[in-house]
Amino acid sequence: MYVLEEKIYFWLLVAIPLLLVFYIAVSLWRLRAQKKYAQKHQLPHLMPNKSWFKPLLKVVTISFGLSFIAFSLVNLKAGTRLETVNREGVDIVFAVDISKSMLAEDIAPNRLEKSQQLVTQIINNLASDRIGLIAYAGSAVPQLPITTDYGSAKLFLQGLSTDLVSSQGTAINEAIELALGYYGDDSEAAKVLVIISDGEDHEGDSVDLAEAAAEKGLHIITIGVGTQKGSNIPIRENGIVKSFKKNQNGKTVITKLNATTLQEIAEAGNGVYIDGTLTNEVIEKLKAELDTLDKVAFDSQQYADFESQFQWFLAIGLFFVVLDVFYLERKTGWIKKLNLFNE
Repeated sequence: MYVLEEKIYFWLLVAIPLLLVFYIAVSLWRLRAQKKYAQKHQLPHLMPNKSWFKPLLKVVTISFGLSFIAFSLVNLKAGTRLETVNREGVDIVFAVDISKSMLAEDIAPNRLEKSQQLVTQIINNLASDRIGLIAYAGSAVPQLPITTDYGSAKLFLQGLSTDLVSSQGTAINEAIELALGYYGDDSEAAKVLVIISDGEDHEGDSVDLAEAAAEKGLHIITIGVGTQKGSNIPIRENGIVKSFKKNQNGKTVITKLNATTLQEIAEAGNGVYIDGTLTNEVIEKLKAELDTLDKVAFDSQQYADFESQFQWFLAIGLFFVVLDVFYLERKTGWIKKLNLFNE
């Protein structure tokens, strides 16, 4: 098990492409300057000791050095001991709407990214609950089974996109049906389904299914993402908005938050509806709702005694930096004596 403690230092890697651009710019400038005094084929005779390879080798060496130094500052830690701990919590499955309407930007940056941010912050505030992840649009697809591995959950969460499901729509009933199979039959922990959506449900039996799921012990909490005013759905190409989604009549589609549907599902599912506009309020209200549920103790394994591994990366990085000092821009003597090219 590995942990990256200071991920912000990965930004230092940006210096590598900048260094490469600088090297290319300087090389072109030198070439233009040299052409003022001699033609290209005459340069090797005018500067016989000049190495045309070593400047590039110096850039590569410095790049390797910067890379390893950046990794040392990130401070990778390795778990050295696996131990079993006693936890007490509930089983929570997050069902995230990934239909095209979630690309609407009536809530910044857009509904889908806001949903990802909400779930990430919720997970960060959990202590000992087990979590699972489902993505759904016109159909529902499992992403992560019930687990205590919060890191993997956030990794899968960031990979959600509207392209994961080919069939479009918002079939909340599909998410509820899939979630019912997530919880172990022998588990005594409270079962919670958190649905994050704009509420544009294109299936009519979601409320009835939520009521039936509640009878099986499932608590359904819904979080609405979007605004009552609504917004159009951008169609992007290479990150640029080219047009907006239109209906069969050629009119631009306006998608709005359907809080009523989400409220009805939450009420039928023995849960609550939460407005997803303010992240802190979502976390507080969700925590208050989870505190009303009975928590069950269970065992789980996790790594302990993490040890820093930065010294290995730092040593390699300093090796490349020091090695660069010994590179001279003239040809190496013994290689020159070999006269490989019979000059």
